[in-house]
Amino acid sequence: MPADLMLIAYDGTENSKRAVEYAGRFLSAERAVVITAWEPMVRQAARMSGLSGVMQPEWVPDEDSEDIALTDAKTVNVEGLDLARSVGLNAEGRTAECVTTIWTTIVEAADDLNADIIVTGTRGTTGLKSLLQSSVADHVLRHSHRPVLIVPPGR
Repeated sequence: MPADLMLIAYDGTENSKRAVEYAGRFLSAERAVVITAWEPMVRQAARMSGLSGVMQPEWVPDEDSEDIALTDAKTVNVEGLDLARSVGLNAEGRTAECVTTIWTTIVEAADDLNADIIVTGTRGTTGLKSLLQSSVADHVLRHSHRPVLIVPPGR
């Protein structure tokens, strides 16, 4: 019996493309949602400078224009949606603003949608590097109460 809804985390990387392809090959669902999390440029600038509330760089959009990070996320999401449809999934696309962390955004979206499974790719790091740079997929797996399919990078 197919799942009602699968949530596929998609960021445009080769690893996320592979996750979409595996979802199409091995899973069936009545509906799939391809989600792309994005962080507003204002928060990216604050994080990169380490100083919140200090003069913003010129590349940060003003309040009247669409955030370039959202524009990019929409473009990436359409690519993921097209890929999902090309592998036979009945998919729709969404972008989600990342308020805290990317993994939290994915887990909360799965909860909001009551997804039956979350599909994500991973960089596949191991050892010390994995301990120092825990991946989004690892956090999703540890913090979601839903099944998670993590697709490793191709060899």
